[in-house]
Amino acid sequence: MATTEIPDLGTDDGKPWHLSGNNAPVFDELTVTDLEVKGSIPTELQGRYFRNGANPQSGTSDHWFVGDGMIHGVELSNGKANWYRNRYVRTPMFDNPDKERMELYLDMEKGAFNYEVSVANTSILGHANKIFALEEGSFPYELSRDVETIGYHDYGGKLTTAMTAHPKVCGETGELLMFGYSSLPPYLVYHRVSADGELLQSEEITVGGPTMMHDFTVTRNHSIFLDLPAVFDMEEAMSGGMPIKWSDDYPSRFGVMPRAGKDSDVKWFDVNPCYVFHTLNSYEDGDEIVVNGCRLREIWRNSSDIAVSSDPNPEDAPMMWEWRLNMETGTVSERQIDDRGSEFPKIPESLVGLRNRYGYCLSTGDGGITSEDEGGATIKYDLANGGASEKHNYPAGHFPGEPSFVPAEGAVNEDDGYIMTFVYAGDTNTSYLSILDASNISANPLAEIHIPQRVPTGFHGTWISDS
Repeated sequence: MATTEIPDLGTDDGKPWHLSGNNAPVFDELTVTDLEVKGSIPTELQGRYFRNGANPQSGTSDHWFVGDGMIHGVELSNGKANWYRNRYVRTPMFDNPDKERMELYLDMEKGAFNYEVSVANTSILGHANKIFALEEGSFPYELSRDVETIGYHDYGGKLTTAMTAHPKVCGETGELLMFGYSSLPPYLVYHRVSADGELLQSEEITVGGPTMMHDFTVTRNHSIFLDLPAVFDMEEAMSGGMPIKWSDDYPSRFGVMPRAGKDSDVKWFDVNPCYVFHTLNSYEDGDEIVVNGCRLREIWRNSSDIAVSSDPNPEDAPMMWEWRLNMETGTVSERQIDDRGSEFPKIPESLVGLRNRYGYCLSTGDGGITSEDEGGATIKYDLANGGASEKHNYPAGHFPGEPSFVPAEGAVNEDDGYIMTFVYAGDTNTSYLSILDASNISANPLAEIHIPQRVPTGFHGTWISDS
């Protein structure tokens, strides 16, 4: 979700880029059961692939981040594609399309936010036998397997803050680790949820001010907070704009806390100024905490617009980096892993918080942009081999989204599994779900499940297995 990660497909009739090309919304909510399949769907894949994104029901929005959430899903079983469904998430914002968000969200008398108010447009999570559509300013919204909205979820009233769109499910314990940030105090609250869905802990964390903390990361024993210089501007919020601006006066730092610890336990590490929308993973290596993520030099210095430049500066692209935080000495080392643009990083969910060898990303191209006549690519990083990478290049005019890793049955190696993503086919103005062999990512897709409408450029997706 950076200035360079979406190819510029041109504008339609003067519309802004985030409402043009495959970024434009679709309005028909479909259920399609007769899907064309090219190749062979692995029979072990039993479940659903879901993807979330902003899809303004009015056809217009002021910013890419604020449109109504729409879920696109494909159900797979026994080597077949049973259905494609797309549905809006029914939230108070969807039900009141003529109202500004702050009219519903901010209670002026109480000076507090109503976290039931959401667009639920950013990511999707499966945990404790529930499916959630997430948007970081609000409560999660629960969905059925058939993509219908059940309603907001506040963990039996225990959740009293917003919930991040990037929670982490521990690969060993199944715990859900998350946080909520706010433009009003408390600025950051950390939460820990048991594997069966009970909210166990809420802990206020002291940060430097009202920072936008889009993501964080965890290890086997720690949670790591990214306190970075994208800060709230309330005047901008009240005027209807995106209320986040870059600040040269706000220090960049990572905070490491024992997973079940307290605010007083956080150890802070100064890092070079940057912003990280998305982390890949982190793990413990002796005295060090190792963090990998897609680093931006800065964001939104002059504007919170996310327009795609026709002449991008390679230094402005998100790129894969490594930070090593030494818990004994308090020192930090930083290393750039790749000089090509990459975003939307994913690993096998079983390795969240544990040492991983491979990471998968959406390529944003050399110099931070992919041209329309090239087609997009999915990158596979080998972090045990210096960050060497392998790519799957899609046909010209075909652009993938975020990759999701799905493990194979009886997997022996970390990359025994599949990569799934929706791909926009510009030549037909439709989309398909691509399934790649993660151990041979450059090979032709194992299967393509074609959808008779576009799946617009969105944010985050995931595979939710029946098991």
